[in-house]
Amino acid sequence: MRHKVHASFNLKHLLLVLFIVVLLIIILRTNLSLKALPPTSTVHTCTKISPSLANTIIHYSTSNITPQQTFSEISVAARILEKRSPCNFLVFGLGHDSPMWSSLNHGGRTVFLEEDKAWMEKIREKFPDLESYHATYKSKVRDADELLELKSKECTEVGDVRSSKCQLALTDLPSVFYEVEWDLIMVDAPTGYFTDAPGRMGAIYTAGMVARARMVGETDVFVHDVDRTVEDKFSKTYLCEGYMKEEEGRLRHFTIPSHRSTMGLPFCP
Repeated sequence: MRHKVHASFNLKHLLLVLFIVVLLIIILRTNLSLKALPPTSTVHTCTKISPSLANTIIHYSTSNITPQQTFSEISVAARILEKRSPCNFLVFGLGHDSPMWSSLNHGGRTVFLEEDKAWMEKIREKFPDLESYHATYKSKVRDADELLELKSKECTEVGDVRSSKCQLALTDLPSVFYEVEWDLIMVDAPTGYFTDAPGRMGAIYTAGMVARARMVGETDVFVHDVDRTVEDKFSKTYLCEGYMKEEEGRLRHFTIPSHRSTMGLPFCP
């Protein structure tokens, strides 16, 4: 994700406003909770924001480096986070937008998977509160057309993705990926803009499969850079156009239900 850095004065200030709004919501919720206590209770408290949230606000208010997504694209996921947070949020990629995503899921768990180990260590030094893990990918963008043709039963069976026989399945990601039911998944990595890059074929497929394999409920999956062929075709094929809720700029939002709680659901509606 380190390759897609854009400087935008207006976007920086819009993001700062977004964080201030989130901060106000947190403070308002805290105050409402205190007002709901029995009148006989005497509470002496000082409402404070977490150090990580404070550091995020300071970072975006003093930096000229802004996230690679536009304000409109960010707002799509931010609206879902407003409804579902605190929740479990998995992000493929680690970059300048990572503190923002973690802060928008304040109180929840936000995990980042990054392909570039050196870049991950650099971001960790700057933002030690972020939870990130190194991920490796075996695929190549040049193989995308061949992978898209996979129509085998193994690629549509819902179950533990670690035991999948489908070539697209990512079976050796960090263990945390398989141990948590993710409420939101953002696919904005790995690198996919040249033929020898790993591409996002496996990330998109695997995100859709773990969403289907959750016990109950729904998973919101977001795919960025859908103006590119791989992201466009693989998101439509494996996340399904019937599950797509919104497309804004280069971002698509899919809501995928559990296929375990409702047996007999087709792979795509």
